[in-house]
Amino acid sequence: MKRRFVGRSDAMTRSQEGEQGFWPSYADMMSAVALILFFLMLLSYIQNLITGNNLQSTRELLEDTRVQLSDTQTELDDTQAVLSLTLQQAREAQADLDKITIDLDQARLTLTQQQQELSETKKDLAAQNRLLADQKALIGKQEEYMKAASQELLAMRSQMQTIAVLRLSILEQIRDSMARVMGDASKVSIGPNGNIILSEGVLFDVGSSDIKPEAAPALNQLIQVFSAFLADEENSKYVDSIVISGHTDSTGTNEENQVLSTDRANAVLGYLMANDGGRLDAYANYFCAAGYGETRPVADNGTTQGRAANRRIEISIILRDDTVMEIVESYLDLELPEEP
Repeated sequence: MKRRFVGRSDAMTRSQEGEQGFWPSYADMMSAVALILFFLMLLSYIQNLITGNNLQSTRELLEDTRVQLSDTQTELDDTQAVLSLTLQQAREAQADLDKITIDLDQARLTLTQQQQELSETKKDLAAQNRLLADQKALIGKQEEYMKAASQELLAMRSQMQTIAVLRLSILEQIRDSMARVMGDASKVSIGPNGNIILSEGVLFDVGSSDIKPEAAPALNQLIQVFSAFLADEENSKYVDSIVISGHTDSTGTNEENQVLSTDRANAVLGYLMANDGGRLDAYANYFCAAGYGETRPVADNGTTQGRAANRRIEISIILRDDTVMEIVESYLDLELPEEP
């Protein structure tokens, strides 16, 4: 239906035509719209109030959140620093742990080596103990040997002393008997070398190898002493030889002195063998003569006394080497204890 608005008259006309209730309906509608707008505005205001309050609360909450966030960031930074420090300490602790692990491994290796060395030491100690036991047994045998050796040494010493005393005894007998016969002990002596020394003047004139007649009693006494000594087998078994040696001073040439000393030694030996009924013939193998000229002086040839001392006859009793060696060998024949 097409409507037309031509003013109030038209309205009245339309009302009259059947639209008399339009204006009250319009007024109600406008009132309703106004009321709705009012409510909408009221709701908008209330919403604005609520929104304003919420915004303020939100702002305050945001500020609090920012403060909390700042605090949290500070705490986070502190935590991060603590974490970094902790990580550094953890790394250092790990390094220490690694070093301790290495040291522990080295200690274990050392302990293993020490245990092996201890085991070897125990084996060596056991071997040493066995060796010690063997050594003790050997020492026991050696002590027995030393005891037997000591007894042998005492016996050998006794025998050697017997020989030495025997030699000294015969030398002293010769010296004393000849001194009694000559009536002058200064003409015969026992030298440092253990030989009987007869001064040249007892037997010879200066430069001569002829025995003086007045020397006969002394040489005869010498024959008796030697024959008695050698007749005893206990004495003769120790004697190797009896040497008559001649010596001169340095006067004259070497050749002359050599000849003179040899002639004098042979003259004495010849007298001993030829006189007193040949009592020494049975023992001729013990005797020999030698001349040394001026080569073995016992004093200074620059003085008269020295030259007189050098002009002499020496009688040496040489002991058997084999006899002495038999004594020594009897000692050496002892069997040494053998090591196990």
